[in-house]
Amino acid sequence: MLFVMLGKFKSKPTKELIASINKYIEGLAKEGIVFKHMYWTLGRYDFAHVFEGPNEQAVMKALIGKSDVISTETLVAIPKEEIIKTLD
Repeated sequence: MLFVMLGKFKSKPTKELIASINKYIEGLAKEGIVFKHMYWTLGRYDFAHVFEGPNEQAVMKALIGKSDVISTETLVAIPKEEIIKTLD
């Protein structure tokens, strides 16, 4: 499954915090969660990530692991081609 995560840091990001988050993200591969695209953004959110995960439960468990430093809004993403197939 594909997911889009929009997030905000709960405090000012530092190099140490980013290194900690990156190490955490690398470890998520063992759980089947693979980050495909990672962007820093302007506006309401600080970052946007696109990643794959086995299911919603695995993703929720993973995101709870960093809920002390980031707040997120995560969306299930379905490729356009798959949705078009379901239309009349």
